[in-house]
This record gives sequence, C-alpha cells and structure tokens, in this order.
Amino acid sequence: MNKEVLVKIKPGAKVKVWEKIKEGDKERQSAFQGIVLARKHGLELGATFTVRAVLSEVGVEKVYPINSPLIAKIEVLSSPKKVHRSKLYYFRDLSKKKVREKLKI
Repeated sequence: MNKEVLVKIKPGAKVKVWEKIKEGDKERQSAFQGIVLARKHGLELGATFTVRAVLSEVGVEKVYPINSPLIAKIEVLSSPKKVHRSKLYYFRDLSKKKVREKLKI
C-alpha cells in the first residue's frame, strides 16, 4: 500500500475501498464507499481503519486491515478540514445531514 494514501486515511475522510472478491474460480473487484470513523495502531502490522456507509437506510461498517492482500486499492475522495476527535463513533447516531455539517463538507 502506498504511504501517501495511508497518510490521507484519517477520521472524517471519505474513501472508496476496492476489495477483491473471489466467487468460485473467478475474481472481481467491489467498491465500498464511506466515511472513515477510526484509525487504529498507526502503521503497525495489525493496523486497521473502520469505514461506515449507509446502504438502503441501514448503517454498514467494515473494518479493513491496512496490510490486507484483499484490498486492491484505496481512493481518498475528500478529506475533512478539521476534526477534533480521533474516533468518530458518535456519527452512528447522527443523520447524513448532521455528519456533513460536522465535517464541513
């Protein structure tokens, strides 16, 4: 994984994660787009980041290991101007409109 991209993955950033999915003998890529809620353990081997999206009015969260071979690529779509917390778990209880206001998007 590219170091420049890893530095940009921080709480509040909107990212699109392309993951490799194996179905039988075929392999395809699927995109998951959402907001990064947390980043844990820096750049260590066990480092992870949590991405949250609302799909069909249901909140979905995925935890991705940074060094996973199943991640094809990560696109950072936008980065927040300023976030006052390192973990944004309180976004789970807010609406999309309130989240945009908090991040000043």
